[in-house]
Amino acid sequence: MRILHTSDWHIGKRLMDRERLPEQRAALAFLARVCEEKQIDLVLIAGDVYDTYLPSAEAEETFFHAVKALAGDRRAVVAVSGNHDDGVRLCASAPLAGEDGIYLFGGQPFRFAPASREVRAVEADEHHIVIENGAGERVYINALPYPNEARLREDKTEESFPQKMARWIACGEESYRGDMPYILLSHLFVAGGSTSESERDIDLGGARAVPVACLPEQAYIALGHLHKRQTIRNARYCGSLLQYSFDESADKSVYLLETEGNTVRIAEQIPVEGGKRLVRLEANGPEDALALLPRYSECYIELTLHLTEPLTSTETAALRAAAPGLVSLVTLVKGGEQIPPQSRLALGAEELFTQFCRAQTGEDPSDELKQAFLSLLSEDEP
Repeated sequence: MRILHTSDWHIGKRLMDRERLPEQRAALAFLARVCEEKQIDLVLIAGDVYDTYLPSAEAEETFFHAVKALAGDRRAVVAVSGNHDDGVRLCASAPLAGEDGIYLFGGQPFRFAPASREVRAVEADEHHIVIENGAGERVYINALPYPNEARLREDKTEESFPQKMARWIACGEESYRGDMPYILLSHLFVAGGSTSESERDIDLGGARAVPVACLPEQAYIALGHLHKRQTIRNARYCGSLLQYSFDESADKSVYLLETEGNTVRIAEQIPVEGGKRLVRLEANGPEDALALLPRYSECYIELTLHLTEPLTSTETAALRAAAPGLVSLVTLVKGGEQIPPQSRLALGAEELFTQFCRAQTGEDPSDELKQAFLSLLSEDEP
């Protein structure tokens, strides 16, 4: 059986003020083409299909179109919810999705209905699913959604977090009889994993880290949560669909897996196409930056400028015109006059506004702009 392992789509996620839905749609369309070209039987999605609990209508539409295309006319898709997903919301369409070979796990009761497709579920409950392809090959999937706060509160025991995780994993493999390949599909932070800037307090100081010893040694462990591709023993993170922070590798990929007997092996690592590259650049002054930026016209850019004096508004405008993808401009000014600390409580509105403009543009606001600002303030006064 040929299987595709993907995760952390984060549909709807932006990069500062930049909309990334077009990139996400392009990358997901690429995955659908891969499924056709590589004759994939099963697609595994290891959580965080959305970026927020309440995704926009456009984000939900993107997800529905994507999984429908991934399933195609014959494939199966199995997805678990991540920490950014509302498991209940994600699984609301499960009764209809199952008819198209799409099986969604979000911690809710699972209603299994056999589908008349070439690749289909032949056995399932709330914790596991068995998928069979047209050749009669089967794979056992222990489907464990992200252990969110609601689930942890409901499971009122004196167990530690690692003990709970070990028990939940064991619950999902109770029906495994050792007669087919075994995959643990989940969205977890495994102790020792490497995080990136786009992951928000992912390990909570280590309190929610799952020790490697909790993971089944006989399984291929298909994980989501960490955006950098990495392997921890037999646990594998394929990484996020796109670069979502500047410290992530530009080489985003998915794993093509193949079963052989009762084992699962990585047959190929496939680079994902469709997303823009994120780059961090440094330059000494605006002139050097203006010479550098055109080389990265197709990228999103974080530019750090080393300066001896603040940028003028004209220089700032020239930099942004030279690189439409410039989303972050960091200025480091060395030398110059040292201004002693001053409490803002003692400053008036005009001086506060002046300091704000200096920080943003490197210049004082014009008299006309100051008067317009003060006029707006006076309108709000009772």
